[in-house]
Amino acid sequence: MYTDKSKAHRNRRIALLVMARRFIISSLWATVLLLIMGSALRTFAQEAEPLQQSPVQENSQQAPTTVDRQSAPAASTSQPEKPAPKKKKLRGPGAVVVAPLPISSPAIGSGVVPVLAYLFPISSKDKVSPPSVLGAAGLVTNNSSRGFAIGGQVYFKENTYRATAGFVRGNLNYNIYGTGGALGLKLPLEQNGHAFSGEFLRRIAWKFFAGPRFMTGNSLITIRSSNVTNFPIPPDIGLHTTLTAVGVRLIRDTSPNRFYPTSGTYSNFTSDFFSQALGSKYSFQSYQATFNKYKSLNQNQVLAYNAAACATSGEPPFYGNCIFGTNSVLRGYVAGKYFTRYMIATQLEYRLVLPMRLGLVAFGGIGEVIPGGNQILGIQKFLPSGGGGLRFQLSKQYHVNLRADIAQGRDGHTFGMGVGEAF
Repeated sequence: MYTDKSKAHRNRRIALLVMARRFIISSLWATVLLLIMGSALRTFAQEAEPLQQSPVQENSQQAPTTVDRQSAPAASTSQPEKPAPKKKKLRGPGAVVVAPLPISSPAIGSGVVPVLAYLFPISSKDKVSPPSVLGAAGLVTNNSSRGFAIGGQVYFKENTYRATAGFVRGNLNYNIYGTGGALGLKLPLEQNGHAFSGEFLRRIAWKFFAGPRFMTGNSLITIRSSNVTNFPIPPDIGLHTTLTAVGVRLIRDTSPNRFYPTSGTYSNFTSDFFSQALGSKYSFQSYQATFNKYKSLNQNQVLAYNAAACATSGEPPFYGNCIFGTNSVLRGYVAGKYFTRYMIATQLEYRLVLPMRLGLVAFGGIGEVIPGGNQILGIQKFLPSGGGGLRFQLSKQYHVNLRADIAQGRDGHTFGMGVGEAF
């Protein structure tokens, strides 16, 4: 027989375990996709630089035609300009990227992500859509985690449609952390699994994109060799777990460069509906929202603001709640240590561009986790964060940065690396 106190401790271990599962699968795909895009754009900038000499008006599908007409002084002169489309051949064959990229994660360790990607335009006549990407990537870290991912992101019809899909399979090693009577202890776990996700968005109006999304995954979790004897063993150990969801996404991006925004805003809202009718083990709903704003102080200095919120509804399982420390929601926290029904966070970052492709950042913020209903997964708590980092430009044309950040949280510090800005 379990006492109420032991049941609470046991349920917290279960929650930490399965929440880690959700974080690892989603964060691995997001990291790999970002790495593929960043590497591909670096090669694209070298291969297609002459194309950037022809300005394209933002939010105008007729911009290329307008530019051509203005540049032609007379009808007789415009005829020789006709061969100009031959320059599109620079985009036709596309570009192949092969590169090893570093990765550092508090959850799965430090290592390398070998990347193979192909960057290409869907149509040589489309000068508005960003380049599309097909790629594959691996994962090798110093804690014996291994994995691979294949996927792509396609833009077409003059950036009217955006489609994203990917498949991930991996063998990941990570820890879950104890609370209450097991505070200070950690249980090493090994997780084998796979996940698939897909999304199709359409531009509707005022730079808004909306569309459906789908995800499904399956995993098996076992305990690695451990000397921990008083850590309650979660009952899901050795059992296959399946999660399947359909959902929607709504985004709006007014920034001039999504890899290094200097002005404008970015808004993102997603809702996912997990259902047993779809083959999922649990039925619940998950909602996430993000708002970013960027302001240039001068040519080399930018202030970036981020606000994020997460909520779950219905009768979610423990692992269906919000995970603090994922998706750069306040660096300085190991994913899975704080989780709850509701989560909010806000942060501000100062970005400085230095000579020789270098850069510096300083950031700080605060968040809060809030239990809901009769939930017993933790307590309401304010979580501050602060730190700084270095940047190195992988692509001067698109200002794609390799980042390295160290951050201090309430319980300790973390160090992380990645491609692109944190938000």
